[in-house]
Amino acid sequence: MARTKGGARSIARHKKVLKLAKGYRGRSSTCFRPALQRVEKALQYAYRDRRNRKRDFRALWIQRINAGVRVYGLTYSKFMGGVHKAGIEVDRKVLSDMAIRDPEAFKAIVDAAVKALGSAAPAPKAA
Repeated sequence: MARTKGGARSIARHKKVLKLAKGYRGRSSTCFRPALQRVEKALQYAYRDRRNRKRDFRALWIQRINAGVRVYGLTYSKFMGGVHKAGIEVDRKVLSDMAIRDPEAFKAIVDAAVKALGSAAPAPKAA
């Protein structure tokens, strides 16, 4: 039986890696081995940063909510405790957006949270 050398397969694999390495500087975009190293590292960074992006956005939402409730004399943790006690099922992304774009609706949620907290929360300041 004749030996197969697998040239077509390796050429296809090389083309796939070099296509992913398009735009890299120096030999990393034209030579297979340096391109493979750079592409593998880039894919690792992409995998990691897809998760980090979620973490960063959540932190941003929390900062915005905290800034929004400080106007009413609350802290973020007290506010979120009140939101959970009041049974309001709005996520942090939406609360953050409301704090920026719809202050009246956000104030209504703050009032509901303060009411649910009872005497544990300070009286909200007038905005």
